[in-house]
Amino acid sequence: MATNDKELTGRISQSLSGYYDIVALDGKTYRTRARGNLRHTKQKPVVGDKVAFTVGDDADHLGYLLRILPRQNVLQRPPVANVDLAVVVTAVKEPDLQLNLLDRQLLSLAQQDIQPIIYLAKTDLLTGDEWAALQPIIAGYEAIGYPVIAPEQSFAPTALDALQGHFADKLVVVTGQTGAGKSTLLNHLAPTLALATNEISSALNRGKHTTRRVNLYPLAGGLVADTPGFSAVDLDTIDKYQLPQLFPEFAALADQCRFRGCLHLQEPGCAVKAAVAAGTIMASRYADYEQFQAEAAARKPRY
Repeated sequence: MATNDKELTGRISQSLSGYYDIVALDGKTYRTRARGNLRHTKQKPVVGDKVAFTVGDDADHLGYLLRILPRQNVLQRPPVANVDLAVVVTAVKEPDLQLNLLDRQLLSLAQQDIQPIIYLAKTDLLTGDEWAALQPIIAGYEAIGYPVIAPEQSFAPTALDALQGHFADKLVVVTGQTGAGKSTLLNHLAPTLALATNEISSALNRGKHTTRRVNLYPLAGGLVADTPGFSAVDLDTIDKYQLPQLFPEFAALADQCRFRGCLHLQEPGCAVKAAVAAGTIMASRYADYEQFQAEAAARKPRY
């Protein structure tokens, strides 16, 4: 088939059965398929990839995807590239708030240079005392620098507006623990998506996966992946030296430690441990850090 020789660039908005819909800089969407030589590379095109392509000039108007441009990052679940922002949906009830899992997710995002926003869901299930007990936790994460949206009613319009205020010019994914209400949040943000949702399994205390493929939709000046992420978090590629750098509150104090390269474990004169003792670093965050360091130490080296 003949093709227009002019090379364009754009972003893949949908991948389906070997065809790739690409939104070009002019805002138009072009349907393409991959050039044969692209299939022999190690990279497979995914939604969010910035690519070079040609426009088709035959009867089918099919163009060719020529090559994938350098990636900022790439997620496996869901398969999306060049993600700028992740909304980490975290239930505070049914299932109960799991700070360890939240910290794992934040670490994984930091490793890929993805900005997180914590969205606390199911807050309407809390008692007054439980809501009050949650406030120091919210304040702790905000003090670190993580934006936290915690409406008293789970999907209050003001909370949704606040969330969408972060979307402009960004590619956004919704991730978080299974059963937290990721699909429900997306349905509130963009009702036209009509994503399937399942009730949480009371027997297993976790939800069922309800999503399969990824499209990008324009929303609030950004692009949002319509497929929520899963709860599995792989920290296997983070070593003991990288871990302290991925905790922003630790990194901010590192130059005050007595020893350069302090791991904030047994070393004397550690500014991080002093901050934990003083209550300016969350004890739960430091406990999780110790656990992650133990996991890294026990991990077999990869060759």
